[in-house]
Amino acid sequence: MKTAVQQARANTRSGEKTFQWFVAILLTVGGLLMVLPFAWMILSSFKTEGEVTKIPPTIWPQHFTLDNFKLLFDSMAFGTYLTNTLIIVLASFFGLFLNAMAGYGFAKFQFKGKGFLFYLVLATMMIPGQVTMIPVYLILNQMGLTNSMLGIVLPGLVGAFAIFLFRQFMSDIPEELLEATRLDGAGEFRTFLQIVLPISTPILAVQAILTFIGGWNSFLWPLIIANDEKLYTLSVGLSLLKGQNESQFALQMAGSTFMVVPIMIIFIVFQKYIIENYTISGIK
Repeated sequence: MKTAVQQARANTRSGEKTFQWFVAILLTVGGLLMVLPFAWMILSSFKTEGEVTKIPPTIWPQHFTLDNFKLLFDSMAFGTYLTNTLIIVLASFFGLFLNAMAGYGFAKFQFKGKGFLFYLVLATMMIPGQVTMIPVYLILNQMGLTNSMLGIVLPGLVGAFAIFLFRQFMSDIPEELLEATRLDGAGEFRTFLQIVLPISTPILAVQAILTFIGGWNSFLWPLIIANDEKLYTLSVGLSLLKGQNESQFALQMAGSTFMVVPIMIIFIVFQKYIIENYTISGIK
């Protein structure tokens, strides 16, 4: 009987191991199939136009060239688009600070109408952004801010989702820690800067990634609010590039690579904070 039980356990472990190997191989193959088009796009940005359209296609460039990237900045005004995009990203990071302050206020301060105001903020999450674009445009037009960088960045400075996340995270900060800081003579703003923000590093990192992606990929609103091409962003410039150079695939691959790679770098840099945030959430 003992031998039969041991044999059954051995068969079970062998079956589990075989299944794990099968899943690992399946995931590896799936991952390679997903990475292959992305790798081909990046490598194609360093190819000549003739090599990109070559049949059968090549993965590794036969002759590396930076001409596609040079053409983007020399003839396609991508330098201007990059500057505008960076301005939007930096303004979004300032908005991230405002969102953190709002979340801290909802989490740790008591004031009349706090609950109603917070639910009103949450209610705005149920309204699609496309619905409010026309009213926002009309308001900015009355203020004379259309076709300006301020008109592009102003509506996106604060957001209900970010305020909600900061509020939920900061609600778990011990009141005793804040009271001790205040007893030491620190004001509320200093407490927020030196105590609350360092503790909130994980959620700040997550929001920084989302903020960067949103600012870097901004397309529809800059296209609506700006009539001057000098105010366009990289996403708008990439769309223009595709429309004006339909047959230049190497140039399009270079533009796409220039759009995607910075997002990957930001994610790689901040991924440890995302994992830390998941760990803290699990402990709670």
